[in-house]
Amino acid sequence: MRALESALRTRIAGEVDFGTGARALYATDASNYRQVPVGVVLPRTTEDVLEAVRACREHGVAILPRGAGTSLAGQGCNVALVMDMSRHLRNVLSVDPDRKIARVQPGVVLDDLQRAVKPHGLIYGPDPATHAWCTLGGMIGNNSCGVHSVVAGVTADVVEDLDVLTADGLRLRVGRTAAEDFDTVSREPGRRGDVYRRLRELSDRHADEIRARYPRIPRRVSVTSWMRFSRSTSSTSRARWSDPKARASPCWKRPCG
Repeated sequence: MRALESALRTRIAGEVDFGTGARALYATDASNYRQVPVGVVLPRTTEDVLEAVRACREHGVAILPRGAGTSLAGQGCNVALVMDMSRHLRNVLSVDPDRKIARVQPGVVLDDLQRAVKPHGLIYGPDPATHAWCTLGGMIGNNSCGVHSVVAGVTADVVEDLDVLTADGLRLRVGRTAAEDFDTVSREPGRRGDVYRRLRELSDRHADEIRARYPRIPRRVSVTSWMRFSRSTSSTSRARWSDPKARASPCWKRPCG
C-alpha cells in the first residue's frame, strides 16, 4: 500500500494516515464488527475526494466514505481506504428559508444543520438518537429515521438532489426523475446513459417480486431503495419534509461534496 499512500500524499491537500494508530481507530464503528482499513484520508475539498477515488481505482483498492461511525451494522468499517468526511467537509453551505432548502456537505452533523435552520423556524425531520454526532452523508447512506420520521418521512423522503461520484469516476447530479426524463437519459450514449439503463433493467427485473414478497411494514429502509427507485421513475412527485408544526414543505437539498 506504500504506492497508494505516496500517491495520496502527492495529490490531496487533506491528511493521509496509514499508521497503525489511525487504522486501529477506524477499524470499528458502533457495531460489533472490526475491519482494519488499509489507510485513512481526511479530505479537505471535493477535489480531494475526486483524487482519492481516482488513486484507489488506479491501485485496485476499495473505498469507504465515513461520517461519525455511528452505524450499528458495520457500515462504517471495512478493509478499504476510509475517507472521513466529518473532519473538514462538515459545513452548511446555504439555507434558503423561502424554499425551505439547505445545501450541505456530507460531513455536516445533524445538530449543526438544525442550529443553522432554527432561526428560520425550520427543522430537519429525520432525527436519529445519534443526532449530536451522525452526519448527513451517513444518514443518506443508511436512510436514517428517528422518532419524527413518522411525520416527516425517512431521510430518502427529504433529500432533493445529490452530487454523486461513482467508483469509476463518473460525477452526477441526481434526484427524483420523471419517467419521460429517465427514458431520455437512458438513451444517451456514454457512461451516464449506461448507468440509467442498467438501473432501469434491474428495476424491471426485480421490482414486481420485491413488491409482492417484501413485508408491508412502515419502516422499510433495507430493500426500500428499489421500491423508491421504481416509484421515482414513474412519478414526478417531490419529497416532503416538515417544519416544527409538522406542515409538509419542500425537502432539503444536499450535495455529496
